[in-house]
Amino acid sequence: MRSVEIVLGLVVLATVVAVSARRLRVPAPSLLVVAGILVGLVPGVPAVRVPPEIVSLVVLPPLVYAAGEEMSWRMLRAVWRPVALLAVGLVLASAAAVGAVAAAVTGMSWTMALLLGTVLASTDPVAVAALGRRLSLPPRVQTLVQAESLFNDATSLLLYKLAVAAAVAGSFSAGHAAGEFALLAGGGVAAGAVAATVVSLVRRRTEDPVLETVIALITPYAAYVLAESVHASGVTAVVVAAVVLGRKAPALTNAGIRLQLEAVWGTVVFLLESVVFSLIGLELPTLVRELHGSYLVPAALVAATLVAVRVAWVFPLSALAAWRGGRRPSWEVPAVVSWAGARGVVPLAAALAIPLTADAGGPLGDRDLVVVLATCVIAISLVVQGFTLAPLVRAAGLVVPAAHGRREFALARLRLAQAARARLEELADLEAAPQVVIERLRVGVQDRIERGELRLDGDAEIDGVLADYRRLRRDLIAAETAELHRLHDSGEIGEGTVREVQRLLDLEDSALDRPV
Repeated sequence: MRSVEIVLGLVVLATVVAVSARRLRVPAPSLLVVAGILVGLVPGVPAVRVPPEIVSLVVLPPLVYAAGEEMSWRMLRAVWRPVALLAVGLVLASAAAVGAVAAAVTGMSWTMALLLGTVLASTDPVAVAALGRRLSLPPRVQTLVQAESLFNDATSLLLYKLAVAAAVAGSFSAGHAAGEFALLAGGGVAAGAVAATVVSLVRRRTEDPVLETVIALITPYAAYVLAESVHASGVTAVVVAAVVLGRKAPALTNAGIRLQLEAVWGTVVFLLESVVFSLIGLELPTLVRELHGSYLVPAALVAATLVAVRVAWVFPLSALAAWRGGRRPSWEVPAVVSWAGARGVVPLAAALAIPLTADAGGPLGDRDLVVVLATCVIAISLVVQGFTLAPLVRAAGLVVPAAHGRREFALARLRLAQAARARLEELADLEAAPQVVIERLRVGVQDRIERGELRLDGDAEIDGVLADYRRLRRDLIAAETAELHRLHDSGEIGEGTVREVQRLLDLEDSALDRPV
């Protein structure tokens, strides 16, 4: 019962924090971590210990899936080389550097120090996606940092397994490393592809909104469990399934189901992100109190090491790419990419999953210290980098102007309207519909074309006209809504009709807020 109360309390806390984050214009994950720490420091608050299976199985798959669905396949192909270098080379360098620093500043054994390095070596797709939603980054940069966080899991998980084996058994066989990596990465890709194929076949034959929603919600769990059952990377499987199904989404469902799925996924992501980022902050005071010590300085040194290694890796690669492309090296993009490497849910799950005992039967030495340092570094990363990433992006001049997005939107609407007009003329020539229907459609399409042309020309007068249109149309919708409920109250129509018609009115009302 206490667990239910804690979860409900976290949801309430997250809702308040999310509202505050929007008003303060700060990233919600960072503010959630701060709020969790403050709540955890209040006397009388119960100690919080998060079971690793809750994070790795319940929370992680849907959040990673949501991040993967946002990935552009076209942009992913454009950045696969730097992503591969970051997902393999940078993970190895980060794990080694963190292990060396942790062993030097804490006195823990080398095996446990390297285990801490493998836990923190990879960036986190959930944290990167959550922090990146507020930033108007250029598409290539956004794809680069997000794809790196999605695809470096196989490397970090291989290192993590080897480090756990060394810590628990006292030794490991390096000869199996290549085979393990192939199984983790290749098996994850295969499991994700299989899950995506099966789900797409089922969804093509399903038009029930409830069933579609249930299938969509269980897809990330199915991909994750399938991969883990063959000892492959569950996160990689979820990413592959998300990218494949995200690309096929328009062919799998109709417009109404897509609207419903978007709303459902938005709610699920908000709830899970709210709970997990709050738990990171809430659990930290409990862990520190149990070890009876201050670990802020060692954690800060480890966090600084991660950033330093990332800077030392990203800047030379960026300079080399600029030199090969005949361009002058710049600091803006590598600085943002270096600072965008946040840690979050995936490292937390790995830290919590470290075994409690060694093969010899005794407790695993320094295990609690590794968990505390990992959690501290995650909190520092989310708070420091989260609060300062947006100012850095603005200072670097990488913010995509809002006018650019509006112009792209107007161009797309104009081209679509022109395509609709061309198709309409073909249908008119074929006499596929009565002339009165063709004329009605022609007037509507021509109106969209003229408004799109005005938008592209930067005509400011249309803004006032559209504002008046929205105001009057909402007034008419309000009158229609009142009449709808009058018909229901008088018994002329039933509950099902009310819900169906109200949904149409709501869709029309919400469409008025979209750019024209």
